[in-house]
Amino acid sequence: MSSVDRMCKPLRRAIAWQILRLLLCPLLALPPQTVRAAQAEPPTELNIVIVEGQGAVNNLRQRVVREPIVRVEDQNHKPVAGALVSFLLPGNGAGGTFPNGAKLLTVTTDANGQAVARGIKANNVSGQYQITVTASSGTVSATATISQSNIAAAAAGGAAAGAAISAKLIVVLVIVGAAAAGGAAYAVTRGGNSSSTVTQTTGLSAGSPSVGAPH
Repeated sequence: MSSVDRMCKPLRRAIAWQILRLLLCPLLALPPQTVRAAQAEPPTELNIVIVEGQGAVNNLRQRVVREPIVRVEDQNHKPVAGALVSFLLPGNGAGGTFPNGAKLLTVTTDANGQAVARGIKANNVSGQYQITVTASSGTVSATATISQSNIAAAAAGGAAAGAAISAKLIVVLVIVGAAAAGGAAYAVTRGGNSSSTVTQTTGLSAGSPSVGAPH
């Protein structure tokens, strides 16, 4: 190593430490709250938005319920990830069960704040029921209800057939009404060129019989 290199080596080392110090000092000077700024603040309010499943009609023959989907939002209507969402089915009457016969299912919202109640099977009872949805995150929570109905396959088919018959009847009535209106209009327009004939009907009535002395 030449004398020039020996002289420059300490200088280069000093410059390298100076550069490293310039890079580290701003980071070390940051307060703890600034470092935690990237972390999401806990919500102060929760809102449950029903995405799918509201008003669904489930066919009892298929025994499968339309899966409810909800989205959990904060006070600024932004999705809340990692919130706990519980779906509770009715204890009796119309309704269904989750896998293993459970009435309660708890899931966690995804990055979009959505939670899905998978695997519901309808029972054999027809009627309307409600699914109670509860969401919680930190110290705040919210509750909502999803209304659904179980209906027998025959009833569903009858309702569809009745709706079809009603639609056909409406069409027929509209056609008949239009034809009647057309006939009336034709009669009015032709009334000035035709003479009207009045037909008088004479009715015959039997008189009361009389009984007299013999002649």
